[in-house]
Amino acid sequence: MSAFYTSLFADDASRLIAAGCFVLTVALYFASKALYARLKSPFLTPLLAVPIVLAAIVLAARIPYAVYFQDTRWLMWLLGPATVAFAVPIYEYRELLRRHWISLTVGVTVGIVVAVGGSLALAKVLHLSPELQRSLMTRSVSTPFALAVSDKIHAPKDLTALFVIATGVCGMLFGEIVLALVPLRTRLARGALFGAAAHGVGTAKARELGSEEGVVASLTMMIAGVVMVLLAPLFGMLPL
Repeated sequence: MSAFYTSLFADDASRLIAAGCFVLTVALYFASKALYARLKSPFLTPLLAVPIVLAAIVLAARIPYAVYFQDTRWLMWLLGPATVAFAVPIYEYRELLRRHWISLTVGVTVGIVVAVGGSLALAKVLHLSPELQRSLMTRSVSTPFALAVSDKIHAPKDLTALFVIATGVCGMLFGEIVLALVPLRTRLARGALFGAAAHGVGTAKARELGSEEGVVASLTMMIAGVVMVLLAPLFGMLPL
């Protein structure tokens, strides 16, 4: 009987900790977002600051990942609707898509070839395992698309999500440096750069540059994600 109550108490404590982790994650996100809006420091962006703070807290409190993920998994589910929401500005700027569909198609094609080819070349140089190579291939598209591709090429989802986030953060941090070095003056080129290289994070950064840059980044990100999902069976046949 005592073992039963001990187990029941442990389950209740686990649920309470999981709920607390959910609340903490959401609170840290809004706090980081407010600080970033005020100070404009790239190191305060929620995608960078929140995981670092959460990891420190979870490690210090010795909270198992399974307990943390128990309630926060719903935040991962929201990635799907959030990505679909990018379709709203795309519809509003559909005329822009009609005018520049050739440039966008070429940009997406080049972006996918460079992203996949560069990832595989880097993986070969570093002698990474086939699982890491498969996860790296999907790093330049938004998380929902990357996870869909991972299912088809049998890549570890946790590693895929990690590489996608790292790519987005690097694209956000170094994107403006690249724009300063490379004379991309048109809004189309500036938006496509962030959308193709840094997916959702890059799109958010492009929106700070201007509404048209943000729309072009959204278009590029969505098209690249769809194309990656369609090409996933071919990626699965690549020799690793």
